[in-house]
Amino acid sequence: MFGGDMNKAMKQMGIDMEELNADKVEVTIGDKKLVFDNPEISKIDAKGQEMFQLQGKYSEEAVETGPDPEDIELVMEKTGCSEEEAEEALENSEDVAGAVMELQ
Repeated sequence: MFGGDMNKAMKQMGIDMEELNADKVEVTIGDKKLVFDNPEISKIDAKGQEMFQLQGKYSEEAVETGPDPEDIELVMEKTGCSEEEAEEALENSEDVAGAVMELQ
């Protein structure tokens, strides 16, 4: 990315830069997900502080929300309810214990 002189100057200042190969990078921001396919990624180490620079075209997707599939299975196992009932109870409760209590 940088010429030899620039790399030499950066090393003298204690900055090391490495290009990383990646097929895909996903960045979640709130309820959105940015998906970068074949991005350019640079890892910059400046005196022990690691930073990453990400460049490339991306698409924007909605983040799936809802209960964790493992939590759904656990509630089903503990209560014998259906998947739909477990998912609804988890959405109404703050945690697995609350969902189990709701269904018992």
